[in-house]
Amino acid sequence: MALLAFALVYRFYPDLLHLRPGVPAQERVGVTGSAAAPMGFERRPSESAPQASERDAGPPISLAPAAVIAQRHAAAAAGATPETASTPEITQLLARARKAYQGDRLVGPGEDSALALYAAVLKLDPDNRQAKAGLVELRARLMAEGEQALAAGDVDAAGDVLAALKQVPEADADAALLDQRIKAQQQVRPLLVQAAELLKQGKATAPAGGSALDLYRKALAADPRNAVAQQGLEQIQRGVLDQALAAVAQDDFAGADAALAQAATILPGSQALQDTRGRVEGIRRQRAESVLAQARSALDAGNPALAQQLARQALDISPDVPGVDEFNERLRNARLYASYRPGQVFADRFLDTAGQGPAMVVVPTGSFLMGSPDGEPGHRASEGPQHQVDVANGFALGRTEVTVAQFRDFVRATGYVTTAERLGGSSVYDESSGTMRESRRATWQDDYAGERARDNDPVVHVSWDDAQAYVQWLSQRTGKHYRLPSEAEFEYALRAGSVTRYWWGDGAPRRPVENVTGAGDRSPAHRLWSNAFPDYRDGYWGPAPVMSFAANPFGLYDMDGNVSEWVEDCWHDNYTRAPRDGSAWVNPGCERRVVRGGSWGSDPDQVRSAFRLSASAETRSGRVGFRVARDL
Repeated sequence: MALLAFALVYRFYPDLLHLRPGVPAQERVGVTGSAAAPMGFERRPSESAPQASERDAGPPISLAPAAVIAQRHAAAAAGATPETASTPEITQLLARARKAYQGDRLVGPGEDSALALYAAVLKLDPDNRQAKAGLVELRARLMAEGEQALAAGDVDAAGDVLAALKQVPEADADAALLDQRIKAQQQVRPLLVQAAELLKQGKATAPAGGSALDLYRKALAADPRNAVAQQGLEQIQRGVLDQALAAVAQDDFAGADAALAQAATILPGSQALQDTRGRVEGIRRQRAESVLAQARSALDAGNPALAQQLARQALDISPDVPGVDEFNERLRNARLYASYRPGQVFADRFLDTAGQGPAMVVVPTGSFLMGSPDGEPGHRASEGPQHQVDVANGFALGRTEVTVAQFRDFVRATGYVTTAERLGGSSVYDESSGTMRESRRATWQDDYAGERARDNDPVVHVSWDDAQAYVQWLSQRTGKHYRLPSEAEFEYALRAGSVTRYWWGDGAPRRPVENVTGAGDRSPAHRLWSNAFPDYRDGYWGPAPVMSFAANPFGLYDMDGNVSEWVEDCWHDNYTRAPRDGSAWVNPGCERRVVRGGSWGSDPDQVRSAFRLSASAETRSGRVGFRVARDL
C-alpha cells in the first residue's frame, strides 16, 4: 500500500517530491552520484543543449515575425510542463484548441475558437495547466499581431486585435499597453503622412522646423517605438550619407565632413553612419597618400616649395596620413642640407673628367657661444667678447684637411704655381735646433721638415691665396660652390656641441684624440716638448696621415690638431661687431687672415677651441694647411 501511494504521488504530484517525470537521471544526480548542487555549479552543459533560438536573434522586435514576437512574450510560460489531460473530454478539447490556434482561429463567435475551447477546458478543470499555458500563448500571439499591425502603420487592424485581446482572461495589462500604443499612433499618423509628403518634395532636412526630419522626430517623441518614424529617419540619414560619399568622390572633403556631421545628428550610433565614415576615411587617406607621393616626387626633383605645398594639401585631406613625419624630415633636410642629412658623408664627382672632390661631412645647423669667457685659462683679448652665433644655413665641411695627393690633382690640372714656389720656400721644422726655420726649397710637395711628403699627409707650405685657388678650381670642376669655411663655422664645427676648453673636455685627453703636443711624444732626436699635455702621447712628431685619430662628434677628423687651418675671414682684433649668422667677416683689401685650430706643435693653450691667430695671406708654414667648405 505504501509503495502504491508513493507511486500515485510521484505520478500526479511530482512537485511534492521536487521531481519531474521524464527528466533523465543524470540531470537529477551529479557526476559523483550525489545530489546536484541547488544552483547547478557542478553541472556541465550537455552536448545536445539547444543553441540560441530564433527569438533571441534577428531584427528589432517590432519588425520580427509574429511567431518570434509571441515566443518572446510567452517566455515566462516556457518552463511550464503541461500534464496529460485527466479525461477523454478534456483531451479532445485541448486537441481542438491547439488545432484552432494553429489555424489562426484565435477568438471569435462560436465555440470553435482557441479562446472558447481553452475556456471550456478550464470550466471542467479550473487548474488545468495546459489550458492556462494555451491562454498565455494566445495572449502573446494577439499582442504580437497588434505590434506587427502598428509597425506596419495599420491602426485599424491593431484596433481589431485590441478588441480580441480584451476577451482573453488576465489580458488587462496587455490590452492597456496596446491601447496606449494605438492612441499614440493615431496621434502621430498625420505627422507621418505629412513627413512622407515632404520627403517626396525633397524637404528631408530643410527648412528647419518644417522638414520631414523634424516631423519624424516629433512622431518618435510621441511614440518612441514607432517603426515608420524610425525607418523615416534611416531613409533621411541614408540620403545625407550619400551626399558625403558624393562629396568625397569629388575631393570635396570639407563637404564630406559636413555631411557626416549632419548624419550623426540624425542617428548618432547607426551602423550606416559608421560604415560610411569608414569609407570616407579610407578614400581620404588614399587620396592624401597620393598627394604626399607627388610631394616626394617634387622634392626629389629639387623643388622644395612645391613639395611643401603638396604636403600641406595632403595634411588638409587627412591629418594622420602615413609617412608625413618622414617626409617633413626630408623636406627640412632638403631646405637646410640640399636633401642630405646631418652627418652624411659625400663626395662630388668631377663634371668633365674622372675623379671626385674631397669627402665632405654635412654639418648640422645650430647655435653656439663663439669665443672664450674672460675667466677661461689661456683666454686672450682677441677671443672676446663671447657672443652667440646662429648657424642657420646648412653647409658641408671637408672630412679631413686637404691632402698632398688632392692638391697634386689641382696643380697637375691647372699648372698652378704656389706662393712658396713663387716667393721661395716656407717655414720648416729643424730637428737640430728644435724650432721652425725658413727653407727656400720647401713646397707643397714636402712635409713639415722639408722632406718629401706622403700622399695622405695634410698638405702644408700653402698660403691663404693657394687655398683660395684650390677651392675655385674645385668649384669649376664639380659645379658646386666650394670655399674656405668662415671662422664661425670652423669654431662651431670644432666644438661640435661642446662648451669646454677643448672639444673633448677641459683638461688633457685621456686617450689619443688629436695629434697635439704630448709630454710622452719624442722627436726623431728624442726631443721633448717644453709645454705639452701631461700624461699624453699620440705617437707623432709632425703631422700624421689624415684620419689617424678619432673623429669629433660631428664626424670631422683632425679639427684641433695635426695642422692649423686657413679660414675665410679677415683678421680683427676682437669680436666687436662680428657677424652673428655664421658668415665670414671680410673687409675688402685686407692683408691679414685668420688661422684656426691647433697643430702638431701647438702648446695646450693654443689648442683651445676659441684660440685664433693672425697671419699674412702669403704665410707658408709646415704647421698650416686647410680644409674646404661647400654650400648646400
